[in-house]
Amino acid sequence: MHPDSKMKTLERIQPNRQVTAFILVVILSPAGSEPLRYSVLEEIESGSFIAHLTKDLGLGIGELAARSARVVSDDDKQRLQLDRQRGDLLLREKLDREELCGPIEPCVLHFQVFLETPVQFFQGELLIQDINDHSPIFPDREIILKIPENSQPGTLFPLKLAQDLDVGSNGLQKYTISPDSHFHVLTRNHSEGKKYPDLVQDRPLDREEQHEFSLTLTALDGGSPPRSGTLTIRILIMDVNDNAPEFVHSPYEVQVLENSPLGSPIVSVLARDVDAGNFGTVSYGLYQASDEIKQTFSINEITGEIRLTKKLDFEKIKTYQVEIEATDGGGLSGKGTVVVEVMDVNDNAPELTISSLTSSVSENAPETVISIFRIRDKDSGENGKMICSIPDDLPFILKPTFKNFYTLVTEHPLDRESRAEYNVTITVTDLGTPRLKTEHSITVQVSDVNDNAPAFTRTSYTLLVRENNSPALHIGSVSATDADAGANAQVTYSLLPPQDAHLPLASLVSINADSGQLFALRALDFEALQAFEFRVRAADAGSPALSSEARVRVQVLDANDNAPFVLYPLQNGSAPCTELVPRAAEAGYLVSKVVAVDGDAGQNAWLSYQLLKATEPGLFGVWAHNGEVRTARLLSERDAPKHRLLVLVRDNGEPPLSASVTLHVLLVDGFSQPYLPLPEAAAGPARADALTGYLVVALASVSSLFLFSVLLFVAVRLCRRSRAASVPAGPFPGHLVDVSGTGTLSQSYQYEVCMTTGDSRTGEFRFLKPVIPSLLVQDPGREVKETPKCRNSFVFS
Repeated sequence: MHPDSKMKTLERIQPNRQVTAFILVVILSPAGSEPLRYSVLEEIESGSFIAHLTKDLGLGIGELAARSARVVSDDDKQRLQLDRQRGDLLLREKLDREELCGPIEPCVLHFQVFLETPVQFFQGELLIQDINDHSPIFPDREIILKIPENSQPGTLFPLKLAQDLDVGSNGLQKYTISPDSHFHVLTRNHSEGKKYPDLVQDRPLDREEQHEFSLTLTALDGGSPPRSGTLTIRILIMDVNDNAPEFVHSPYEVQVLENSPLGSPIVSVLARDVDAGNFGTVSYGLYQASDEIKQTFSINEITGEIRLTKKLDFEKIKTYQVEIEATDGGGLSGKGTVVVEVMDVNDNAPELTISSLTSSVSENAPETVISIFRIRDKDSGENGKMICSIPDDLPFILKPTFKNFYTLVTEHPLDRESRAEYNVTITVTDLGTPRLKTEHSITVQVSDVNDNAPAFTRTSYTLLVRENNSPALHIGSVSATDADAGANAQVTYSLLPPQDAHLPLASLVSINADSGQLFALRALDFEALQAFEFRVRAADAGSPALSSEARVRVQVLDANDNAPFVLYPLQNGSAPCTELVPRAAEAGYLVSKVVAVDGDAGQNAWLSYQLLKATEPGLFGVWAHNGEVRTARLLSERDAPKHRLLVLVRDNGEPPLSASVTLHVLLVDGFSQPYLPLPEAAAGPARADALTGYLVVALASVSSLFLFSVLLFVAVRLCRRSRAASVPAGPFPGHLVDVSGTGTLSQSYQYEVCMTTGDSRTGEFRFLKPVIPSLLVQDPGREVKETPKCRNSFVFS
């Protein structure tokens, strides 16, 4: 259908829209097959409908929007737009075919349709049809043509052609001239498709008859209705000049680099005229040159040298065809052609256009498309060939897709803890000389997922706390770090239930959920609890939350908060126990042994003994390490029979604590000698029961602290105080118990501990007598008196 008839039809149906669009070829195939072809008239309004892409691409309704479809033109100018909801391809702006393509026919606008998810490309072509919106135009309103009078009928005189920006049937079609009996016009088709007018002489000329003619040349195009342009031709009849200038070469072909400087000589043309005189003088000029040629080239009228007056650009115009006219003095002229081929140089760096970009990618995600981009180089040949690359040490790869489109994708799942940000530099280099390159940097942030559990700095912690601490005392901290970020790295701490169900952990310690600081809730007692263990959990705030555990051991350090406690002799306010020492005892004789314990541990429980006060200084001494009281020298008759010793028991703590004990010593001539209790032996029966209970508790504590039992009580008979004790020779009586010593004595010693009878209601130690047969040799003639009966008796050694 003729374009004019199409416009008439559209004007009848849609006079306001002025659009015509039809599908030439639609092939529903992946990228790389035949493109989609459409056609549209130039100068139609923006927003005009072109095609329904959803149907042409074989997609479902709404699929273009769901897959983020885009339309991109080759020249990066968005002349088309896509209604992704309806799937319609529309015009964004008016299209001027002459501006886009000039004389090139057909005029095709290349575009691409690509879908992002998943990536898919379709190639399209939009044919822009010409309308008759330009009239033929002559370069001049009037020309003067000089014709010798001897010109013969049938002679052709070239005229200046008209220019019509339209193409095809809307372009220049023919020339007409006003009726004249001497001339007519002939329309001649050139090999380039241009139509040249030639003036044809029909009759002989006679300058004396008519020396000038004025004709009107009309150029008509093929539009409907046709458009026209006119030119006035003044014909001057000249005297005879029968030789026109002729060019030595035609055409001239030259090659010029596009970066040639202004003023550079292109070529020198030469035309010869065999006539003599003024008729043989030749002048040169550009013939019917367009504005582009006039701005680009200049010619010397005398020498014929053509020079460059405007910068060349291979990417815009690759070839110039310059028409040259040589005219002699008689008005005859000859035509020549200079073909200038512009040679490309590598003066355009590659271009990179980002079509889609994802700035953040989740770690552990599979292969992910980061960016879709296109590269282009306006140069040609090797200068236009490109290499696209990224650094090798990055976990990304480039994948070519379609017609210089690339996708940047992750090579494998990323790890934010190893690297949280990547700067990817895409380098596009051409193969020209010198090589030009373009770089574009893309920053990719790696978003965190909760794939790391909190990690304690240590698997187990040991905290030291001194007993008797103040409540809410900070006793230490646990610390855990999480390699994740944000909420996934926010760590909270909590106590786990103890493995020992009897451990009151909730009343012992607490933990700060945010900092991991541990606090003692109450004062600890080393003597009650020396150490305890529990577990701490560190959990992050991710979803799902991850956690880890650590073991915490709290050791209670001993403080010197227990003074020494004397087990023997017991100081309970009852009648004191009196030690009997024979006057025949030698120096070093063991009088008694002070037994004491300390509830603390370590050096706080190391005890030392010291004799503070004695009735007779220098008679007795106390061993510092084991508390044994011994005679320091031989006894004499002058020594007083009664002695009172004050012994100090002190621990090794800081500061040291101490206790004192009083010993009563009675010097006797022999164990058969009766002795009287000291005056302070009488005690009221009111506190006897309480003292007896205290003794039982003291004996129980001795058995638990020294890991041996001394709780064997032997019932003995009541001792009569009026009769002296007698020690039989030979084996020891059966009511004595032998206990191995724990001190530093060189040999075993036996003690008989006598307690009062139930009638006395004292229930305490009365005396501690050493039983040594070698020292108690009785006179054979002396009567041995009956020993007092002991209710309970046991022996220390």
